[in-house]
Amino acid sequence: MPFSVVMPALEMAQDTGKLIAWRKKEGDRVAKGEPLLEIETDKAVLEIEAPADGVLAGIKASAGAEIPVGQTIAWIVAPGERPPADGSGTAPEARAVSHPQPTPAIAAGPASSTEASARISPKARRLAKELGVDLARVRGSGTNGEILASDVQAASTVMNELSARKNQAGAIEVPSSFGRIMAERTAQSWTTVPHFFVSRDIDATHLNDYRDRVVAEIETTHQVRITHTDLLIAIVARVLLKHPRLNASWTADGIHLHDYVNMGVAIAVNDGVVAAVVPNAHASSIADTAIQRRDLTERARAGKLRPVDIANATFTISNLGMYKVDRFSAIITPPQAAILAVGAITDRAVALEGKVVVRPMMTLTVSCDHRVVDGARAGAFLADLAEALHTPGNFVASTK
Repeated sequence: MPFSVVMPALEMAQDTGKLIAWRKKEGDRVAKGEPLLEIETDKAVLEIEAPADGVLAGIKASAGAEIPVGQTIAWIVAPGERPPADGSGTAPEARAVSHPQPTPAIAAGPASSTEASARISPKARRLAKELGVDLARVRGSGTNGEILASDVQAASTVMNELSARKNQAGAIEVPSSFGRIMAERTAQSWTTVPHFFVSRDIDATHLNDYRDRVVAEIETTHQVRITHTDLLIAIVARVLLKHPRLNASWTADGIHLHDYVNMGVAIAVNDGVVAAVVPNAHASSIADTAIQRRDLTERARAGKLRPVDIANATFTISNLGMYKVDRFSAIITPPQAAILAVGAITDRAVALEGKVVVRPMMTLTVSCDHRVVDGARAGAFLADLAEALHTPGNFVASTK
């Protein structure tokens, strides 16, 4: 029986996906699990694997097409078999994924005035008037499609971005779906998640010493370069097990706590930033963490991430230390409850036992969703993290 190849729904509220390229052509033999096509979503360019063994046939979409989720774009058939003309066939098993609140976006066309009137909150209507947003072109993310103030704000952000491009280039340039949707989601997070920020300066002397003494040996035995980011992934993940509210998700049913840590790591790519995931980082050795992080970075920058590589992060680290940034505050990626921003390690004059000394210092800033985390919990997390960075061997020595 033919297997249908459909535009997949990944771990995001996604209406469409952009087909970037086919890795096989019409009539080619394919094996289950091998790369079949590349799609672009709001997070990255991803490889999609073949759902079955057979022959690729009946391709219905070409590179560059925006395709609704769930739509059949090709079939995998047995040798000599023809694809069904009516679209019947067996669809690949659906992924079990969770879907966050739909992303506000500019709709393709207007709704009727009666429907629009019934689905617009008063605050959204006032904000739309202030920002000059056409409500007929806004898709609502509230209950039964109600347009909320956050939807209007997100639509305004997209419109302003397009307007800026028009002013600069003399004509509207349509941004990539990755960059466009990333901007929408950032605006949605900033306008709907009640952020607050807690910072702490950390003495990195012992972290540097640990890296010089222990990590050099691990690099030699495992043939992998271990960065400060790798050490932070391993240490932060273990500290998070003591602070479940920082490693939680905000859902429609309330707070969901996780008993594992899937660490998202912000990686700079051509169109922006993608958060690739090191799964079960709390249980991974330093060497395994470094190998996974390096592989994810290389594939992210080559546009070769897979759906599993960006799914189900419970916490995220964003490190701008390599860019000599002293400190910054990061925006939370919903439904996660927090994100840690890491600044550069630099020599600073600090007071120690009544004397001024020079120490390698770095600033850590945790951004928290106030619906899940309060200031006391955030402060306690940073206190334990500071202690862990003071004695890193106590947290990761047994998992070299």
